[in-house]
Amino acid sequence: MSGVQILTVTEDDGEQRLDRWLKRKFPHLNQIQIEKICRTGQVRVDSARAKASDRVVPGQDIRVPPLPDAEAVAARPRTPGVSAADEKMIQNAVLWKDEHIIVLNKPPGLPSQGGSGQGDRHVDGLTEALKFGYKDRPKLVHRLDKDTSGILLLARTDRIARALSEALRHRLTRKIYWAVVAGVPHPKQGSIKFHLMKAPGHGRGGEGEKMMCIHPAKAKDYPDAKRSQTDYFTLWFLGTRLSWMALEPVTGRTHQLRAHMAEIGHPILGDGKYGGGEMDNPGDGWGAGIGGDLSKKLHLHARSISFEHPITKKDMTFTAPLPDHMARTWKALDWKIGDVPEDPFAAFGGR
Repeated sequence: MSGVQILTVTEDDGEQRLDRWLKRKFPHLNQIQIEKICRTGQVRVDSARAKASDRVVPGQDIRVPPLPDAEAVAARPRTPGVSAADEKMIQNAVLWKDEHIIVLNKPPGLPSQGGSGQGDRHVDGLTEALKFGYKDRPKLVHRLDKDTSGILLLARTDRIARALSEALRHRLTRKIYWAVVAGVPHPKQGSIKFHLMKAPGHGRGGEGEKMMCIHPAKAKDYPDAKRSQTDYFTLWFLGTRLSWMALEPVTGRTHQLRAHMAEIGHPILGDGKYGGGEMDNPGDGWGAGIGGDLSKKLHLHARSISFEHPITKKDMTFTAPLPDHMARTWKALDWKIGDVPEDPFAAFGGR
């Protein structure tokens, strides 16, 4: 254990965030430890308290509290119940955080929560590694399907979780997904308003784990069917074979985007459950199986989320980069992210 140190920011250090400066000086400390010593006032910048995100400049004096030796840190057990690899993975997935909210870019293949067939490894089970010096684990505000990647919102307190959940329930939060689908929808912009209900049975075809689309005119005959709406916009297309879609779920039903796109004959690429992994599909769209590796993983990504911060009341928008398998598809098809609007629904008068 070291003693108290007073270190001066040098010209070579330049201007940078306090947490990054500390990490360079003490590489054996992790982000959780750094945030804790900053939040508890143990680190001082020119004798004043400072946040981990504050910027330091050459000439400032930094008070550093007694720190464990590198050997002691290496020997210390890691986050209980979380492997070193998973701890690093989930912390690297953080796009943004403050005292109230954490925004993740969930990788594909990782369930949001445990459940039937989901196993023990999921985001909710890894939140112990997302405490970052706080007492309680953050809480999931919404979920993504296991194979869907992208923006996932967590709250650090019950109060914030309730506020964000209310915003989602009252549709004050906007989410835009990117997907690759079979064929080209006609019209290229529109809304899908089929009701959704769980398919009956538990057959080998996935019944009981799939959602059925019910035409609104027949919804009265299916009391379990719930009103659902997906707005869509075709951003780019490859001949008549594949389209790059922006999808906005106006409602938030299970498998809504996947079931809706399949119902209109344009299943999402790589979606074996709803026909996107087949070479031929019924409906207007071509088969989504296009050969090679492109069809093997679900091409559905929660690209962005917009909401009002429940405490600061600022309008916030977060964007998640594409996962590797979708980035490879974009490269193979020569699709450029900068060529399309992030919010086509607003850009073209849809919102």
